[in-house]
Amino acid sequence: MAASPSTLTALPAAAPSAGKWLITASIMCGTVLSVMDVSIVNVAMPHMMGSFGQDLLTITWVSTAYSIAEMIMITMTAWWSALLGRKRLFVGSMILFTVGSAMAGTAQNFHQMLFWRVVQGAGGGSLIPSSQAILRETFPPTEQGMAMAIYAMGVMLAPAFGPVAGGWLVDHYGWRWIFYINIPICLVGILMTSAFVRDPVYLKRGLLRVDWAGIGLLTAGLTAMQIVLERGQDVDWFASNWIVLGTIVAVFGLGGLLVWEFYAEEPVVDFRLFRNLQLSVGSAMGALLGFVLYGSTFIIPQLTQDLLGYTAYAAGMVLMPRAATMFLLMPLMGAIYNHVNLRVNTFVGLAVLAIGQWQLCHLSLEAGYWTFLVPLLLLGGGLGSTMVPLSTISLSTVPRPRMTAAAGLYTLTRRVAGNLAYAVIATIVARRTQFHHSRLVHSVNGAAPIFRQAQAGIQARMFQFGYSRPDAHHSALALIGNSLNRHATMMAYNDANWVSMMMAIAVLPLILLLPKRAPMVAVGEGAH
Repeated sequence: MAASPSTLTALPAAAPSAGKWLITASIMCGTVLSVMDVSIVNVAMPHMMGSFGQDLLTITWVSTAYSIAEMIMITMTAWWSALLGRKRLFVGSMILFTVGSAMAGTAQNFHQMLFWRVVQGAGGGSLIPSSQAILRETFPPTEQGMAMAIYAMGVMLAPAFGPVAGGWLVDHYGWRWIFYINIPICLVGILMTSAFVRDPVYLKRGLLRVDWAGIGLLTAGLTAMQIVLERGQDVDWFASNWIVLGTIVAVFGLGGLLVWEFYAEEPVVDFRLFRNLQLSVGSAMGALLGFVLYGSTFIIPQLTQDLLGYTAYAAGMVLMPRAATMFLLMPLMGAIYNHVNLRVNTFVGLAVLAIGQWQLCHLSLEAGYWTFLVPLLLLGGGLGSTMVPLSTISLSTVPRPRMTAAAGLYTLTRRVAGNLAYAVIATIVARRTQFHHSRLVHSVNGAAPIFRQAQAGIQARMFQFGYSRPDAHHSALALIGNSLNRHATMMAYNDANWVSMMMAIAVLPLILLLPKRAPMVAVGEGAH
């Protein structure tokens, strides 16, 4: 439940202007890179395949290993913060992330790469919720919207810029530089964090007992869930025995974790915070929007490369209108957060987002760069105007001593939704491609006039280039078959965009549970 009014009070005066911006710069250095490293590695995988002699299915473990370690650390951030102190955890995590980045860049074989990606993910995971909590405490109540705008710009735009930056680095310097580029930026962040960030006196320090059962259930459940979501489509889901086993482990592990942590005296993950209405509603809405954000980040580069022949860098550039709109709009939303009706603002943003997704449901093989411009501008406008209020509202009534734990839960729900988006969209594209291909083949048969006309036209062209009649016949059939495959795949991508549109619409009823105006900031013990 939300904190009572007696537990709410204004935050103390913020640090001097220079202080809060130095703190912001300090913590966002590593945070942005840790989020970007989820997507930046994707463009380098074909090059890693050659370096390590692995196939595509195997090399994707480079991404999976990072995600598993990161997700576990995101969830355990509050626990580690109580054990070590939040500043010490933040600096230590940045050091771990830097070491992991440096060693991943020097990896000489596939197993070394996997090990150092786990180290890198473990270092990067705790940076994300910690930075959100630190920003909430650094900025005064009147600037909470701006604080969350800065945070959202970092964690939302990084996945969009990742493929662009990665493509440029790979093309000019080689794949190892997607890891080396982290080192100087992180070193600056470590020095600045050590100099400017302080732990507040109210943060919980020390643990009476270690929740070993919770740690075990969390590690087993999240690891199994991540493997199932990322690998399921590659092995035809439940046709694979180990996917069935992984699903069982995930269900019982996470289900057991949820029950156990509600009764544990010092839980490793405090799910009781979801009793706070604004945190639970904001997390649910953020998860649905995270599905749309990560879904479009995944589907558009895949579509443009698979069907339109774009390079990895050009595919990343297609997403730039969305990223640019979010970049421009988020600071504005942060500035006006205290002066707008949050329900109306969120409704307008979601409507714009749904319209953009609806336009992406009607793409064809003739689509060019400018075809994507308006839909992606709308997506950027919708996401930019909704994610800032949601991330601000979600933590606005959480007691400050529990801010890190709440930020971890909010981040976790969005990341799980993003991983679910990858799995759902990949499955939809694969299954619906088969469906549409079957329907097209059935409707375009040898007796259909349009088929006979197309075949005759292609064969005539083949004769002009000196092909024999049998070769011209087979080539014409192959070209028509390839055309049917491409059209079926485009229709499947449109279906996947339709699912993302429905996700945006599904958020609308939850708007009624949001406050109309910016709520006060919780500082006491409040809700439990």
